[in-house]
Amino acid sequence: MVVYIDLIFLMNLIIDAALLGVTAWMRKLRIRVWRLAAAAGIGAAYVLMMFLPQLSFLYTFLTKFLFSVVMLFVAFGFGSLQTYLRNMGAFYIVNFVAAGGILGVHYLLQTSGEVWNGMWYSATGGASFELKIGAVFILVVFFGVLIGFRLVQASRQRQLQLSSYLGEVTVRIGEQSVTCTGLVDTGNQLTDPLTRMPVMVMETSLWDEYLPEGWAAKIRSGGADNLIMELSEDDRFLWRERLRLVPYRGINKGSQFMIALKPDEVQVKVAGQLTSTHRVLVGFDAGKLSSEGAYQAIIHPALTEHGSDGDKATVNVI
Repeated sequence: MVVYIDLIFLMNLIIDAALLGVTAWMRKLRIRVWRLAAAAGIGAAYVLMMFLPQLSFLYTFLTKFLFSVVMLFVAFGFGSLQTYLRNMGAFYIVNFVAAGGILGVHYLLQTSGEVWNGMWYSATGGASFELKIGAVFILVVFFGVLIGFRLVQASRQRQLQLSSYLGEVTVRIGEQSVTCTGLVDTGNQLTDPLTRMPVMVMETSLWDEYLPEGWAAKIRSGGADNLIMELSEDDRFLWRERLRLVPYRGINKGSQFMIALKPDEVQVKVAGQLTSTHRVLVGFDAGKLSSEGAYQAIIHPALTEHGSDGDKATVNVI
Protein backbone atom coordinates (compact mmCIF):
# COMPACT_ATOMS: atom_id res chain seq x y z
CA MET A 1 0.00 0.00 0.00
CA VAL A 2 1.45 3.37 -1.05
CA VAL A 3 0.42 6.54 0.81
CA TYR A 4 1.25 9.94 -0.66
CA ILE A 5 1.60 12.10 2.40
CA ASP A 6 2.09 15.27 0.38
CA LEU A 7 -1.23 14.76 -1.43
CA ILE A 8 -3.03 14.02 1.83
CA PHE A 9 -1.56 17.18 3.36
CA LEU A 10 -2.55 19.27 0.32
CA MET A 11 -6.11 17.90 0.25
CA ASN A 12 -6.64 18.60 3.94
CA LEU A 13 -5.06 22.04 3.55
CA ILE A 14 -7.61 22.91 0.87
CA ILE A 15 -10.52 21.47 2.87
CA ASP A 16 -9.56 23.27 6.09
CA ALA A 17 -9.10 26.56 4.22
CA ALA A 18 -12.56 26.16 2.63
CA LEU A 19 -14.16 25.39 6.00
CA LEU A 20 -12.56 28.44 7.59
CA GLY A 21 -13.56 30.58 4.60
CA VAL A 22 -17.22 29.58 4.85
CA THR A 23 -17.08 30.17 8.61
CA ALA A 24 -15.78 33.70 8.00
CA TRP A 25 -18.56 34.25 5.44
CA MET A 26 -21.22 33.11 7.91
CA ARG A 27 -19.87 35.32 10.66
CA LYS A 28 -19.12 38.22 8.28
CA LEU A 29 -15.47 38.26 9.34
CA ARG A 30 -12.68 39.90 7.41
CA ILE A 31 -10.33 37.28 5.95
CA ARG A 32 -6.57 37.67 5.95
CA VAL A 33 -5.07 35.18 3.53
CA TRP A 34 -1.89 34.52 5.48
CA ARG A 35 -3.80 33.83 8.70
CA LEU A 36 -6.26 31.58 6.88
CA ALA A 37 -3.38 29.67 5.25
CA ALA A 38 -1.55 29.30 8.57
CA ALA A 39 -4.67 27.99 10.33
CA ALA A 40 -5.38 25.55 7.49
CA GLY A 41 -1.75 24.40 7.65
CA ILE A 42 -2.11 23.61 11.36
CA GLY A 43 -5.22 21.54 10.67
CA ALA A 44 -3.59 19.70 7.77
CA ALA A 45 -0.46 18.98 9.84
CA TYR A 46 -2.58 17.31 12.50
CA VAL A 47 -3.84 14.74 9.97
CA LEU A 48 -0.26 13.61 9.37
CA MET A 49 -0.01 12.47 13.01
CA MET A 50 -1.89 9.29 12.14
CA PHE A 51 1.18 8.17 10.19
CA LEU A 52 3.47 8.60 13.21
CA PRO A 53 2.87 5.74 15.68
CA GLN A 54 4.76 7.53 18.45
CA LEU A 55 2.20 10.38 18.30
CA SER A 56 -0.88 8.19 18.19
CA PHE A 57 -1.74 9.18 21.76
CA LEU A 58 -2.55 12.67 20.45
CA TYR A 59 -5.32 11.32 18.22
CA THR A 60 -8.05 11.88 20.83
CA PHE A 61 -11.13 14.04 21.12
CA LEU A 62 -9.45 16.51 23.46
CA THR A 63 -6.48 16.99 21.13
CA LYS A 64 -8.76 17.46 18.12
CA PHE A 65 -10.73 20.06 20.02
CA LEU A 66 -7.59 21.91 21.10
CA PHE A 67 -6.33 21.96 17.52
CA SER A 68 -9.63 23.50 16.37
CA VAL A 69 -9.29 26.12 19.11
CA VAL A 70 -5.81 27.01 17.88
CA MET A 71 -6.95 27.08 14.24
CA LEU A 72 -9.73 29.54 15.00
CA PHE A 73 -7.39 31.71 17.06
CA VAL A 74 -4.84 31.86 14.26
CA ALA A 75 -7.47 32.50 11.56
CA PHE A 76 -9.68 35.07 13.29
CA GLY A 77 -7.98 36.10 16.53
CA PHE A 78 -9.76 36.16 19.88
CA GLY A 79 -11.68 39.44 20.16
CA SER A 80 -13.93 38.48 23.07
CA LEU A 81 -15.08 35.21 24.61
CA GLN A 82 -18.58 35.63 23.18
CA THR A 83 -17.27 36.33 19.66
CA TYR A 84 -14.83 33.43 19.89
CA LEU A 85 -17.53 30.97 20.98
CA ARG A 86 -19.78 32.10 18.14
CA ASN A 87 -16.95 31.61 15.66
CA MET A 88 -16.37 28.14 17.07
CA GLY A 89 -20.05 27.26 16.85
CA ALA A 90 -20.21 28.39 13.21
CA PHE A 91 -17.01 26.45 12.42
CA TYR A 92 -18.38 23.18 13.82
CA ILE A 93 -21.73 23.67 12.10
CA VAL A 94 -19.96 24.05 8.76
CA ASN A 95 -17.85 20.96 9.52
CA PHE A 96 -20.88 18.85 10.40
CA VAL A 97 -22.79 20.02 7.33
CA ALA A 98 -19.85 19.17 5.04
CA ALA A 99 -19.20 15.78 6.65
CA GLY A 100 -22.87 14.86 6.68
CA GLY A 101 -23.26 15.91 3.07
CA ILE A 102 -20.31 13.75 1.95
CA LEU A 103 -21.63 10.68 3.79
CA GLY A 104 -25.16 11.31 2.57
CA VAL A 105 -24.15 11.58 -1.09
CA HIS A 106 -21.84 8.54 -0.72
CA TYR A 107 -24.62 6.28 0.56
CA LEU A 108 -27.11 7.76 -1.91
CA LEU A 109 -24.94 6.61 -4.81
CA GLN A 110 -24.29 3.14 -3.39
CA THR A 111 -26.28 0.08 -4.38
CA SER A 112 -27.62 -2.39 -1.83
CA GLY A 113 -24.84 -4.85 -2.73
CA GLU A 114 -22.15 -2.27 -2.03
CA VAL A 115 -23.68 -1.48 1.33
CA TRP A 116 -23.70 -5.18 2.33
CA ASN A 117 -20.12 -5.66 1.10
CA GLY A 118 -18.99 -2.93 3.46
CA MET A 119 -20.63 -4.58 6.48
CA TRP A 120 -18.89 -7.14 8.68
CA TYR A 121 -19.53 -8.81 12.01
CA SER A 122 -17.14 -9.27 14.91
CA ALA A 123 -16.71 -12.44 16.91
CA THR A 124 -18.94 -11.04 19.65
CA GLY A 125 -21.75 -10.44 17.17
CA GLY A 126 -21.31 -6.69 16.83
CA ALA A 127 -21.83 -5.09 13.40
CA SER A 128 -19.42 -2.62 11.83
CA PHE A 129 -19.24 -0.76 8.55
CA GLU A 130 -16.26 -0.21 6.32
CA LEU A 131 -16.26 3.16 4.61
CA LYS A 132 -14.17 3.67 1.46
CA ILE A 133 -14.44 7.08 -0.16
CA GLY A 134 -12.05 8.31 -2.83
CA ALA A 135 -10.16 11.58 -2.49
CA VAL A 136 -11.58 13.01 -5.71
CA PHE A 137 -15.11 12.13 -4.60
CA ILE A 138 -14.51 13.86 -1.25
CA LEU A 139 -13.24 17.05 -2.85
CA VAL A 140 -15.99 17.26 -5.46
CA VAL A 141 -18.85 16.55 -3.04
CA PHE A 142 -17.26 18.67 -0.30
CA PHE A 143 -17.23 21.80 -2.40
CA GLY A 144 -20.67 20.99 -3.80
CA VAL A 145 -22.06 20.74 -0.27
CA LEU A 146 -20.40 24.00 0.81
CA ILE A 147 -21.72 25.85 -2.25
CA GLY A 148 -25.21 24.53 -1.58
CA PHE A 149 -24.93 25.48 2.09
CA ARG A 150 -23.88 29.02 1.18
CA LEU A 151 -26.78 29.38 -1.25
CA VAL A 152 -29.27 28.21 1.37
CA GLN A 153 -27.79 30.52 4.01
CA ALA A 154 -27.75 33.48 1.62
CA SER A 155 -31.38 32.86 0.70
CA ARG A 156 -32.31 32.66 4.39
CA GLN A 157 -30.52 35.93 5.14
CA ARG A 158 -32.31 37.63 2.28
CA GLN A 159 -35.64 36.38 3.59
CA LEU A 160 -34.83 37.66 7.10
CA GLN A 161 -33.88 41.08 5.74
CA LEU A 162 -36.97 41.15 3.57
CA SER A 163 -39.30 40.22 6.44
CA SER A 164 -38.49 43.46 8.28
CA TYR A 165 -39.99 45.39 5.35
CA LEU A 166 -43.10 43.25 4.94
CA GLY A 167 -46.50 44.30 6.19
CA GLU A 168 -50.19 43.55 5.84
CA VAL A 169 -52.17 45.71 3.42
CA THR A 170 -55.96 46.03 3.35
CA VAL A 171 -57.62 48.07 0.60
CA ARG A 172 -61.30 48.93 1.03
CA ILE A 173 -63.60 50.17 -1.73
CA GLY A 174 -67.19 50.46 -0.62
CA GLU A 175 -68.11 47.14 0.97
CA GLN A 176 -65.34 45.25 -0.85
CA SER A 177 -61.88 44.77 0.59
CA VAL A 178 -58.69 43.03 -0.52
CA THR A 179 -55.95 41.99 1.89
CA CYS A 180 -52.44 40.85 1.00
CA THR A 181 -48.79 41.04 2.06
CA GLY A 182 -46.91 44.13 0.90
CA LEU A 183 -43.28 45.21 0.74
CA VAL A 184 -42.34 48.69 1.92
CA ASP A 185 -40.18 50.06 -0.87
CA THR A 186 -38.25 53.05 0.49
CA GLY A 187 -37.13 53.92 -3.03
CA ASN A 188 -40.68 54.15 -4.37
CA GLN A 189 -41.54 57.81 -4.95
CA LEU A 190 -44.37 57.27 -7.43
CA THR A 191 -47.10 59.87 -6.99
CA ASP A 192 -50.03 61.14 -9.02
CA PRO A 193 -48.76 64.38 -10.67
CA LEU A 194 -52.17 66.08 -10.34
CA THR A 195 -53.21 65.26 -6.76
CA ARG A 196 -49.72 64.43 -5.39
CA MET A 197 -51.20 61.31 -3.82
CA PRO A 198 -48.75 58.43 -3.23
CA VAL A 199 -49.30 55.40 -5.46
CA MET A 200 -48.96 51.86 -4.16
CA VAL A 201 -48.88 48.91 -6.57
CA MET A 202 -50.78 45.64 -6.29
CA GLU A 203 -50.95 42.53 -8.44
CA THR A 204 -53.96 42.65 -10.76
CA SER A 205 -54.78 39.00 -9.96
CA LEU A 206 -55.96 40.12 -6.51
CA TRP A 207 -58.72 42.14 -8.18
CA ASP A 208 -59.76 39.73 -10.95
CA GLU A 209 -63.27 39.24 -9.59
CA TYR A 210 -63.91 42.99 -9.51
CA LEU A 211 -62.29 44.15 -12.77
CA PRO A 212 -63.75 43.70 -16.27
CA GLU A 213 -62.76 40.57 -18.12
CA GLY A 214 -59.51 40.76 -20.08
CA TRP A 215 -58.02 43.72 -18.22
CA ALA A 216 -55.08 41.74 -16.88
CA ALA A 217 -53.92 40.81 -20.39
CA LYS A 218 -54.28 44.37 -21.64
CA ILE A 219 -52.39 45.79 -18.67
CA ARG A 220 -49.64 43.24 -19.25
CA SER A 221 -49.35 44.22 -22.91
CA GLY A 222 -48.93 47.87 -22.00
CA GLY A 223 -52.37 49.05 -23.11
CA ALA A 224 -53.51 50.46 -19.78
CA ASP A 225 -54.10 53.93 -21.24
CA ASN A 226 -56.70 52.53 -23.65
CA LEU A 227 -58.77 50.69 -21.04
CA ILE A 228 -60.63 53.72 -19.76
CA MET A 229 -61.51 54.88 -23.26
CA GLU A 230 -62.75 51.38 -24.17
CA LEU A 231 -65.25 51.38 -21.32
CA SER A 232 -68.74 51.89 -22.69
CA GLU A 233 -71.83 53.06 -20.92
CA ASP A 234 -73.17 49.52 -21.02
CA ASP A 235 -70.25 48.13 -19.00
CA ARG A 236 -71.39 47.30 -15.50
CA PHE A 237 -68.24 48.50 -13.84
CA LEU A 238 -69.20 50.24 -10.60
CA TRP A 239 -65.78 51.82 -10.05
CA ARG A 240 -65.61 53.75 -13.31
CA GLU A 241 -65.38 57.12 -11.51
CA ARG A 242 -62.52 55.86 -9.37
CA LEU A 243 -60.22 55.07 -12.30
CA ARG A 244 -57.05 57.11 -12.76
CA LEU A 245 -54.11 57.02 -15.17
CA VAL A 246 -50.73 57.55 -13.50
CA PRO A 247 -47.69 58.26 -15.70
CA TYR A 248 -44.44 56.55 -14.73
CA ARG A 249 -41.11 55.64 -16.26
CA GLY A 250 -40.28 51.91 -16.34
CA ILE A 251 -36.81 50.41 -16.24
CA ASN A 252 -35.14 50.77 -19.66
CA LYS A 253 -38.42 52.03 -21.06
CA GLY A 254 -39.97 55.37 -21.88
CA SER A 255 -42.94 56.98 -20.19
CA GLN A 256 -45.89 54.66 -19.62
CA PHE A 257 -49.26 54.79 -17.94
CA MET A 258 -50.44 52.73 -14.98
CA ILE A 259 -54.14 52.30 -14.38
CA ALA A 260 -55.10 52.90 -10.76
CA LEU A 261 -58.13 53.05 -8.49
CA LYS A 262 -59.01 55.58 -5.81
CA PRO A 263 -59.95 53.50 -2.71
CA ASP A 264 -62.00 54.60 0.28
CA GLU A 265 -59.32 53.47 2.70
CA VAL A 266 -55.96 51.72 2.82
CA GLN A 267 -54.66 50.18 6.03
CA VAL A 268 -51.02 49.20 6.37
CA LYS A 269 -49.76 47.20 9.34
CA VAL A 270 -45.95 47.09 9.64
CA ALA A 271 -43.94 46.25 12.77
CA GLY A 272 -46.91 46.63 15.09
CA GLN A 273 -47.97 50.00 13.64
CA LEU A 274 -51.33 50.27 11.90
CA THR A 275 -51.65 53.23 9.54
CA SER A 276 -54.89 54.17 7.84
CA THR A 277 -55.34 56.73 5.05
CA HIS A 278 -57.62 57.56 2.13
CA ARG A 279 -55.17 59.82 0.30
CA VAL A 280 -53.65 57.09 -1.85
CA LEU A 281 -54.06 55.48 -5.26
CA VAL A 282 -53.78 51.75 -5.94
CA GLY A 283 -52.00 50.94 -9.20
CA PHE A 284 -52.24 47.57 -10.95
CA ASP A 285 -49.40 45.36 -12.14
CA ALA A 286 -50.39 42.37 -14.28
CA GLY A 287 -47.28 40.33 -13.42
CA LYS A 288 -45.94 38.88 -10.18
CA LEU A 289 -44.16 41.39 -7.96
CA SER A 290 -42.26 38.64 -6.14
CA SER A 291 -40.98 35.55 -7.94
CA GLU A 292 -41.18 33.63 -4.65
CA GLY A 293 -44.67 34.90 -3.80
CA ALA A 294 -43.41 36.64 -0.63
CA TYR A 295 -45.52 39.75 -1.29
CA GLN A 296 -48.22 40.91 -3.70
CA ALA A 297 -48.03 44.69 -3.22
CA ILE A 298 -45.44 47.47 -3.20
CA ILE A 299 -46.15 49.90 -0.37
CA HIS A 300 -45.28 53.56 -0.82
CA PRO A 301 -43.14 54.66 2.18
CA ALA A 302 -45.45 57.62 2.80
CA LEU A 303 -48.16 55.15 3.86
CA THR A 304 -46.09 53.97 6.84
CA GLU A 305 -45.04 57.36 8.17
CA HIS A 306 -45.95 57.77 11.82
CA GLY A 307 -48.11 60.61 12.96
CA SER A 308 -51.66 61.76 12.43
CA ASP A 309 -53.44 64.50 10.54
CA GLY A 310 -56.76 65.00 8.86
CA ASP A 311 -56.08 62.32 6.28
CA LYS A 312 -53.94 59.81 8.14
CA ALA A 313 -54.07 58.09 11.50
CA THR A 314 -51.54 55.76 13.08
CA VAL A 315 -52.21 53.52 16.06
CA ASN A 316 -50.14 50.98 17.93
CA VAL A 317 -51.22 47.37 17.52
CA ILE A 318 -50.76 45.18 20.59
